[in-house]
Amino acid sequence: MTTPGMATPGTTPPPPVPVVLAGARGHGRWHVENLRRLTERGLVSLVGICELTPLTEAEYGGELPAQSDDFGALLESTGARAAVVCTPIPTHTDLALTAARQGVHLLLEKPPAPSYAEFRRMADGVAEAGVACQIGFQSLGSHALPAIRELIAEGAIGEVRGIGGAGAWARDEAYFRRAPWAGRRRLNGVDVIDGALTNPLAHAVATALALDGSTRAEDVTAIETELWHANDIEADDTSCVRITTAEGRPVTVAATLCAEHPGDPYVLVHGSRGRITFWYKQDRVLLQRADHGPEEYEYGRTDLLENLVGHLTTGADLLVPPDTTGAFMKVVEAIRSAPDPAALPDTAWRTLPAERRRIVPGVDALVAGAADTLSLYSELGADWAPYQAPRKEVSTR
Repeated sequence: MTTPGMATPGTTPPPPVPVVLAGARGHGRWHVENLRRLTERGLVSLVGICELTPLTEAEYGGELPAQSDDFGALLESTGARAAVVCTPIPTHTDLALTAARQGVHLLLEKPPAPSYAEFRRMADGVAEAGVACQIGFQSLGSHALPAIRELIAEGAIGEVRGIGGAGAWARDEAYFRRAPWAGRRRLNGVDVIDGALTNPLAHAVATALALDGSTRAEDVTAIETELWHANDIEADDTSCVRITTAEGRPVTVAATLCAEHPGDPYVLVHGSRGRITFWYKQDRVLLQRADHGPEEYEYGRTDLLENLVGHLTTGADLLVPPDTTGAFMKVVEAIRSAPDPAALPDTAWRTLPAERRRIVPGVDALVAGAADTLSLYSELGADWAPYQAPRKEVSTR
């Protein structure tokens, strides 16, 4: 068995794909290490880094490739064939189109854009240019997804009734000060939409939609949102969303960055005769069904940049092309167009001075309860979320 991007036995391996990385700080450090890993395997060569402030050798951890703050010029001067874009959310579309105009293929970090209009501008532009674009939802490279789909198809849990998602994470106050756009809905009149469900826990939304088989924009018929924040930010840090899909099933995802006891996020597939829990950061699956003991499985994962390289060198299918994130972008659009998140009352949160972060007592149970019952926070009786008819966005076709 060969790995995507690797030569078959007895053949000459393709030359490394020259790659430029835009955004090497913050989450970009993960991409630097991944590029090193793939370089050691002979799959890529990092030929350039685009940063507004150049990296030092000490910061980079070795001899630096070419650097420039001009992305287009760097692509041209290095002869890059692919680019990784890990920059602030509002810059994604313009940088992606800059690469596309030069025939450079893309790994574009999630969320791909801060609005559905910007997403369509990006997706249509790269399609017209004829370049490959992979959206960086790493969880969608998990081998657990096809395994879960097979279990569902075999009827292991009966008829699927809905999908839940839960993410109870912690972020300190410095997290919301890490960049001018952090925790913002808009900056200088431009959409950012850096909320819990659209950025740090976006994987929970995208993975839940993928397991429902509802990944394209037309697969979404309605979206209900409840958006709150405990931290002193514009965006939401404690929120939930219920998506109605064309299949008629609810997909409910709840998230917080103010957990009392942070845990690994998961997606829960509800069936008429059992359920499947998928801890997507661990690639771990728990199958629980009637008349059987619990069964647990662990899976591997295909790296998305490696898959993009395989697409370019061997014709492997892309795992996450833009149109398969259209349903996720409908959720982003519903959150963008919703009223600004409401501040939780002072009585609903408290500060942990040692950790320099805010917690919402009881929110861990609410997040889990939303995924378990496919309910919104207000329907679960959160005293800071008195019931009101949730705002429902109907998807435009």
